[in-house]
Amino acid sequence: MFNVEHIRQDFPILKREVNGKPLVYLDNAATSQTPQQVTDVIVDYYSNYNANIHRGVHTLSQEATDAYEQARIKIQKHFNAKFSHEIIFTAGTTHGINLVANGFTTLLKKGDEIIVSELEHHSNIVPWQMLCERTEATLKVIPMNTEGELIMSEYDKLLSANTKLVLVNHISNALGTINPIEYIIKKAHAVGAAVLIDGAQSCPHIKPDVQALDVDFYVTSAHKMCGPTGEGMLYGKEEWLNKLPPYQGGGEMIDKVTFEKTTYAGLPHKFEAGTPNICGGIAFGAAIDYMNGIGFDTVATYEHQLLDYATEQLSEIEGLIIYGTSKNKTSVISFNLEGIHPYDVGTILDKLGIAVRTGHHCAQPIMDFYNIPGTVRASFAFYNTKEEIDTLVKGVKKAKMMLS
Repeated sequence: MFNVEHIRQDFPILKREVNGKPLVYLDNAATSQTPQQVTDVIVDYYSNYNANIHRGVHTLSQEATDAYEQARIKIQKHFNAKFSHEIIFTAGTTHGINLVANGFTTLLKKGDEIIVSELEHHSNIVPWQMLCERTEATLKVIPMNTEGELIMSEYDKLLSANTKLVLVNHISNALGTINPIEYIIKKAHAVGAAVLIDGAQSCPHIKPDVQALDVDFYVTSAHKMCGPTGEGMLYGKEEWLNKLPPYQGGGEMIDKVTFEKTTYAGLPHKFEAGTPNICGGIAFGAAIDYMNGIGFDTVATYEHQLLDYATEQLSEIEGLIIYGTSKNKTSVISFNLEGIHPYDVGTILDKLGIAVRTGHHCAQPIMDFYNIPGTVRASFAFYNTKEEIDTLVKGVKKAKMMLS
């Protein structure tokens, strides 16, 4: 049985106060909190077997190597990748996207087309713009509607024999919209295009099956799903990863080095130059263990209850506008109070101990679509409660009273 109060005991930070008030942490779409079980793994690594991996014959190096590669296998199984070497450890979602974008520099030419969506985080826009500048490919955009959904009929029109890459997020970080990626992937493959899915916002809420999706690349970050910052994962189909050149040069990613020529290591090491974030990879595996221990079906059910409750309660506040009203969305609510800047609302909420995110959420095209400077974003995790939502609602009402 899911017991949120029991779960909250795993997160020491939830017991602290901010500005003399109990912390209400509702900024999970930016970074989730870390349970003690994951923190303990980090401390254990640095306390007991901190060593560089892969190249050492001594015991600590072998122990660290084993733990790091076991984490890779955990991630492989979690996402149902066919091979563990299809899992590339990265510094996060942005790193993974840039790795792929850099690789496609050698595969694209003038006249080729790349498709992104209007719902993307800047991390899934800017690298592709840079790729187009390098290759003279053309960037096209799937438009959105007022509910915050992508218009699939327009996507169909954009696809052509010239389409080489399609790049969309699984879930919008700014609005919580869950995109129809199964349809997007299938249609892209029908014209011979490869697909990269930004899973930074989906992986805390659902358990993607990369083989069932038949996706070519999938990226995510550990810090969105109870793991450490500075750690992430790129999944790529073996055949695609073999086509892409190395992203960085250095140690670990080589087969043989001479001054005349260097040959590269096989997967996954070809893309993992230098000493990696060893502890981060191990802790990422521990975070996946923790979340699977709770169960992603359980997480999804509970978070949907929080979303419904928060939507109902916030909608009763006169002058409050919610952006992103898709029927298929996750536990994110972006809103504004009419005539009040979101930054001012966020500042007052902080004084009340309530942590939300304000601004454009690295998604300026979405804000431009709605003709607003930004939003207040409350994002919920499985350790949040309806009582915290009540506190948020009271805080928003107080902000409205003070700022109107």
